[in-house]
Amino acid sequence: MFRNIITLLMFCCLSLHLNAQEQAEQILLADNYPQRHVVVRGDTLWGISAKFLKDPWLWPKVWKFNRTEIKNPHLIYPGDVIVLDLSSGTPQLKLLPETITLEPGIIEEPLEKSAISTIPLNAIAPFLSQPLVIEKDQLADSPRIVGAQDNRVVLSPDTKVYLNKIQENASRNWFVYRPGADLVDPDTKSPLGIEAVYLGNAKITKYGEPASALITKAKEEIFIKDRLVASGDESITNFVPHAPEANMTGRIIKIYGSLAEAGPQSIITISKGSKDGLAPGHVLAINRFGKIIQDPEFDKNKYKKQMAIQLAEGNANEKIEKNSGLNLEPGMIKLPDERIGLAMIFRVFDHVAYALVMQASETVNMLDSVQTP
Repeated sequence: MFRNIITLLMFCCLSLHLNAQEQAEQILLADNYPQRHVVVRGDTLWGISAKFLKDPWLWPKVWKFNRTEIKNPHLIYPGDVIVLDLSSGTPQLKLLPETITLEPGIIEEPLEKSAISTIPLNAIAPFLSQPLVIEKDQLADSPRIVGAQDNRVVLSPDTKVYLNKIQENASRNWFVYRPGADLVDPDTKSPLGIEAVYLGNAKITKYGEPASALITKAKEEIFIKDRLVASGDESITNFVPHAPEANMTGRIIKIYGSLAEAGPQSIITISKGSKDGLAPGHVLAINRFGKIIQDPEFDKNKYKKQMAIQLAEGNANEKIEKNSGLNLEPGMIKLPDERIGLAMIFRVFDHVAYALVMQASETVNMLDSVQTP
């Protein structure tokens, strides 16, 4: 009898645990969600997701995507019909096996070039093809401009330039850069990389030592001693918004187009990268970073006396309180972070990443924190 009671209690506890897990993973539908949506030009994956879900980054769950499909999702095109299926008891989005005629006499064909993007690509286009974050020693070892035709000082398009060396098997297309600001983790003060200043493009016309090249594009003035970085492979543009599998925290270390504030469609730099597990498509919550304040009742003299007693006893060990990865001096308190928006990662480097602010209830500031939502 006693064994049966214990078994029943264990079963009840297990049931409660499973129910709690199901509630934690419950997908909430948006207010006034539609039963179906016809995809049109200008739609984005995030925008469509927001029509159906309160949390757009849960898109892969309602599509039943696995890890492989998240990395290479099915393409969606204008004219496709997306329907919401609630027959299983949990929301699920599906594509109908039909294409809607959007205009009389015009039917959208499923061509790759017409597939809708996850986020507005025009907002992030300049950040997709250029390697804007350079490793600490990468530029130091990169080919450099050592001279130019007619001893020109400012190098404009169609100007022939000379490089210290380019190997025979190297790429023909290169970006021209100049070292910019150092990117530093605001918490650990460790260097994350160098954000190089993109100046233009160059095309190799002769390999060797020295080599020759032609300036094909100049966004800013190019000078002798500026350096070249190979153009590399095309960046990922086809991704699905989803939360990182592991808990992750970081900080906003740069905002583009503004000195200190950002809003929806702004591009920001995050102090985490591929080495930390970030990947294109990851969605992070933006939090107002809680201030660090002095405990109003902290008695500095009393603390010093306690430390003196411990020192006399030979077991002194200055206390450093740890909070959210920060080293706080005794008597300091970090206030809680508060969520103010969402950002989606679209390009990652080793230790930093670029993200697009997707939602913001108030202005996003430098040093605001980001974390797994």
